Amino acid sequence: MTIKLYNTLTRQKEIFTPLEENKVKMYVCGPTVYNYIHIGNARPAIVFDTVRRYLEYRGYDVQYVSNFTDVDDKLIKAANELGEEVPTIAERFIKAYFEDTEALGCKKADVHPRVTENMDTIIEFIEMLIDKGFAYEADGDVYYKTRKFDGYGKLSHQSIDELRSGARIGVGEKKDDPLDFTLWKEAKDGEISWDSPWGKGRPGWHIECSAMARKYLGDTIDIHAGGQDLSFPHHENEIAQSEAATGKEFAKYWLHNGYINIDNEKMSKSLGNFVLVHDILKEIEPSLLRFFMLTVQYRHPINYNQELLEDTKRGLERIQTAYENVQHRLEHSTNLATQDEQWEDKIAELHQSFVTEMDDDFNTANAISVLFELSKQANLYLAEENTSEAVLEAFIKEFETITGVLGVELAGKDEELLDEEIEQLLEERIQARKDRNFQRADEIRDELKSRNIILEDTSQGTRWKRG
Repeated sequence: MTIKLYNTLTRQKEIFTPLEENKVKMYVCGPTVYNYIHIGNARPAIVFDTVRRYLEYRGYDVQYVSNFTDVDDKLIKAANELGEEVPTIAERFIKAYFEDTEALGCKKADVHPRVTENMDTIIEFIEMLIDKGFAYEADGDVYYKTRKFDGYGKLSHQSIDELRSGARIGVGEKKDDPLDFTLWKEAKDGEISWDSPWGKGRPGWHIECSAMARKYLGDTIDIHAGGQDLSFPHHENEIAQSEAATGKEFAKYWLHNGYINIDNEKMSKSLGNFVLVHDILKEIEPSLLRFFMLTVQYRHPINYNQELLEDTKRGLERIQTAYENVQHRLEHSTNLATQDEQWEDKIAELHQSFVTEMDDDFNTANAISVLFELSKQANLYLAEENTSEAVLEAFIKEFETITGVLGVELAGKDEELLDEEIEQLLEERIQARKDRNFQRADEIRDELKSRNIILEDTSQGTRWKRG
């Protein structure tokens, strides 16, 4: 089996062949850290963490780099509004980013480079472009000569002429051509700045990723990834800068995740539907949000609303319950058979289905369908009179393999109820019925049902069993 991925550069699925055998160099554009991340930022963090996990599962050594833009117009604006320094704000929201993404099951990158810690590297990169005739200085600013790079537009599949229509030189810009873009910005009075050959200033947004990707991963990398909104102009400009500077292909494969809509509308501050992960995680389990993000194949748009989230929650609980029931049977049954090849073959087939779906451009939506089928088969197996230790262990292993790759937690928020706790709740329910407190009796029944404990009211009394 081979992994195929959709390359934005070629607009087709391609067989993944890394530059070095069994090694993957992967760069994912990170956030500008002036606020808490919104769910639009969370999607690439979750999606490409899952891609990384699957590549590692398939035996690749993945070198994963994701940056922080910790100086930018938005950070300067936030600092001015709050009366704080730019580094203070950046540090606060980098910490918040790690708290949110780790809660969502995202592993830290091998390197999280910051712009402010790589200023010398960025300046050297700009100097290289000037020396090669691809950039020019204009009164303290430095611009990239877009027309000089023959391949400009190849990622967004737009021609120079198409791009030129609508391009304008803004107030205060000193560039020669409307298509040229900024590599270095002259500092305004009172702004945070760094010394450079062109005077005090700071880098433009696009040059940062080119310089840091090259520093930490080399001239050519395997995978460059990010949100669909970054494909143009950010990633287009990265290609132009990097390939002009090195004369080599910048990235072999470009992966972009789709947009997030809120109740079928594009998320934006102006519409008042801007949703921060920091706020969502106060209301729901982080693993649920991650699971929700993976229910749609990463290239497609995803719609976020409460109803869909509730549906997803019920689905995740079905999977968690099936897993917990298998575990319970294995731990508490004393009369287990040793083997059942027919069922072991079924589980092996499901595993192969999971691999097939993930090999096809990391199709987590179909992989989750396999997980639901695994849950269904586990429940059917548990209904059989005789069960095998080997089969139960195979079910557990497969649940843990698939959810491990997806980064989804198998354990629900609550721990499994002990038998004594169940008996205590039953006693309370019996007393509530005697007291004609039927509301409390129903509450206990519902609570036990939610914990997968089934009650049976019989003429001999109330009995219970695990579902």
